[in-house]
Amino acid sequence: MAIEDVPQGNGSGFRRYWASDLLSGFLVFLIALPLCLGISLACGYPAIAGIFTAIIGGIVGTVFSNSELTIKGPAAGLIVIAIGCVTDFGFTAGRDPAADIEAYRLALGVGVVAGVIQILFGVFRSGILGEFFPPAAVHGLLASIGVIIFAKQLPVTLGLGSEGTPLELLARIPSYFTEFHPEVSVIGLISLVVMFGYPLLKIPGLRAIPAPLVVVVITVPLGLYYGLTSDFLVSVPFNMFGALTFPDFSGVATATGVKYIILFALIGSLESLLSAKAVDQIDPYRRKTNHDADLLAVGVGNTASAFVGGLPMISEIVRSKANIDNGAKTRFANMYHGMFLLVFVALAPTLINMIPLAALGAMLVFTGYRLASPKEFVHMYHVGREQLVIYVATIVGVLATDLLVGIGIGILVKVLIHLVNGVPVASLFRLRVDVEGTRVAVRDSAVFSTWIGLKRRLEGLKGEEPVTVDLSETVLVDHTVMERLHEMQTEFEEGDSRLEIRGLDGHRALSEDPTAARRRKS
Repeated sequence: MAIEDVPQGNGSGFRRYWASDLLSGFLVFLIALPLCLGISLACGYPAIAGIFTAIIGGIVGTVFSNSELTIKGPAAGLIVIAIGCVTDFGFTAGRDPAADIEAYRLALGVGVVAGVIQILFGVFRSGILGEFFPPAAVHGLLASIGVIIFAKQLPVTLGLGSEGTPLELLARIPSYFTEFHPEVSVIGLISLVVMFGYPLLKIPGLRAIPAPLVVVVITVPLGLYYGLTSDFLVSVPFNMFGALTFPDFSGVATATGVKYIILFALIGSLESLLSAKAVDQIDPYRRKTNHDADLLAVGVGNTASAFVGGLPMISEIVRSKANIDNGAKTRFANMYHGMFLLVFVALAPTLINMIPLAALGAMLVFTGYRLASPKEFVHMYHVGREQLVIYVATIVGVLATDLLVGIGIGILVKVLIHLVNGVPVASLFRLRVDVEGTRVAVRDSAVFSTWIGLKRRLEGLKGEEPVTVDLSETVLVDHTVMERLHEMQTEFEEGDSRLEIRGLDGHRALSEDPTAARRRKS
């Protein structure tokens, strides 16, 4: 494909592709509106907070990032961090409104500092750090977030409270079906049927109508019919600018503040990098995101968002995929989706206040289920039983402790498995390679903790001549390295070059998957 045929997010692209970008931005707005509201409420923030985030993300993402098709906004993957932050700062879920406002403002202060750190990640070109974390641990982290979202939003879908730890809420699931609110649960269950059943329908043209929009269209009249009180409905102010809230920085230097600054900056950056990478893989024009620039955009967006009362943002995968499916060509679709949100919330807050909370809860139950899909367990098993062990260990670790400790447990389990497989301890921390021309020979092991160094050496040799990575002298090549090497082969081919992987004839694959770990035969 000629360069001139690839859509670019510049002035020319703005004029040439405005119609397709505007249409996609509108359709993504229809998906984003209920999700932004639901994510905000699940985080313990005011419902309007997620709208602020998406509006700012639309503007900042368009200006600072070269990622043409990602949609910036609040994401379900950060719910657990956000609700944990406000809870640790004294959030009472409405029992003490003054305490809730103060917890919200303290969380905003944390968000500003985390955003500044993400800006520094971008400035100092730290985007490659997303390559460090093992896929099984990352997917385990996302699955554990899905379990927590499911546990906390299922009672909301049935008109009940959702206080307690994730494990306590999971243990109480049987009681929900005897204590449910009759009218609210009807709305919630219908919403669940729509969300889970919609992807199964094969009606032509139906995909153009987002499932969340169908849920809203069905449940708003039901809420009016049942006469639901404001306790069971969304609440946004009639003057959205009157809802602007400014941060309180007094909690930043506390143990709680430091913990959540790290979580927001680290987990948010990791999720955003993974999303941007995933979008690149399905971009019809195979454009590549500058991950450092994208981190900078997310950091600027988070700093600005937290300053006015918004949620943390990332490059969000579900809305980004919808953006691609709806025919977006450039980053201006992201801007249009933010502008539609701004106009709608400014002009039609009454309609938003008719949306039942149970409907939003059902959307998040569906999101949680997808993050922790049983298919992911099966996939991990097929990649390798040791990957399933890491995946499950991360999930259990997060549910029993918290996100940061949980992913640390997953990484530790991976290290222990490597040691059992004979990997020398020193090679976990130091890459040993011999470079001769365009041949890179790896010794001892090729594992996740030394992948970044190996990647840089291979990229430094990228050119017209084939680059060879020789793995014959390794004891183990783990799944992380195998997966990333396969990705690099595709990248080399797209750049009219070639990467050859050699030296694995003396290794045994731990599963039949092409990216399975390889251990040297005895």
